Amino acid sequence: MNTPDNISKTTSAPEGAAVPVEKSDAQWREELTPEEYRVLRQAGTERPYTGEYWDTHTEGVYQCRACGSQLFTSREKFDSHCGWPSFWAPLAEGTVRYLHDRTMGMDRVEVRCANCDSHLGHVFEGEGYGTPTDQRFCINSVSLRLVKPEEN
Repeated sequence: MNTPDNISKTTSAPEGAAVPVEKSDAQWREELTPEEYRVLRQAGTERPYTGEYWDTHTEGVYQCRACGSQLFTSREKFDSHCGWPSFWAPLAEGTVRYLHDRTMGMDRVEVRCANCDSHLGHVFEGEGYGTPTDQRFCINSVSLRLVKPEEN
């Protein structure tokens, strides 16, 4: 997989690696709403500027909506004005994994939860946002659940 150098060095869950949470398609359909299932399990995308967290500035930890794994924090969230929540880095190395995505006539890097292999969104590099990593993790709100500090 030809991912940008900086991205390929950050993952400890390579493509094809086993994930701890494995459920049948029927189990996922039972646990997730139809929209959550479409995005998380079928690699769909929510419409821009419609998701719950695209413009949220609330402090907390963003968990995978499918399995509860902690993925991002509000400290790394920034306004990219793209219509989806944007982060400049995941919470920790190994919390997400990366796949080469050539769907929809594009050449992109897909981001998945390393714990349950759910689709989260995509990561882009070198767009001039001035983030510490020069990366933009463009993540679907429906893939996330924000847990505020007082809820922990």
